[in-house]
Amino acid sequence: MIKKLIPVGIIIILLLYGVNVNNSLVNKQENVKEAWSQVETQYQRRSDLIPNLVATVKGAANFEKSTLTAVTEARSKATSIQVDPSKLSNPQVLQNFQQAQSQLSGALSRLLVTVERYPDLKANQNFRDLQVQLEGTENRITVARQRYNDAARSYNTSIRRFPSSLLAGVLGFNSMAYFKAEKGSENAPKVKF
Repeated sequence: MIKKLIPVGIIIILLLYGVNVNNSLVNKQENVKEAWSQVETQYQRRSDLIPNLVATVKGAANFEKSTLTAVTEARSKATSIQVDPSKLSNPQVLQNFQQAQSQLSGALSRLLVTVERYPDLKANQNFRDLQVQLEGTENRITVARQRYNDAARSYNTSIRRFPSSLLAGVLGFNSMAYFKAEKGSENAPKVKF
């Protein structure tokens, strides 16, 4: 009788272990998706601030229209790329999203440099408030991206560790892509006076 129960007991233990591994990986996968939604939220916040910034800058006489057009076009492109959380395991999807956001960051940087030539605009309280909000949002984006990478690292580590790795592949858990630094960001920018 006991000899018949031993295999059943082993099967029950293995089954409970499998359920535990699956539930743990599901929790970590959901943490990654939640962290991704925070990244998107911060990018959306930045995108929502840009029309106000552009409208404020348009009020400055003789302001370069090409700069405003570049910002508007970059914003449009950045908001058109949406990443479904189920596609976070595809590094190319994340790279395309990051590239569009980087183009918007570059356009905003050029806008802020151009503004330096307009002292009246720099003194405008609305413009200063928007600039502070954008700086704060950029910081929030950095924090959200770091939290996403932390969640992805925790999840990716879990699916690669033995013995969870035995079940992760069978259960369809794939590694998540990371945000990476832009090419050339390892070089310090040159400041000329």
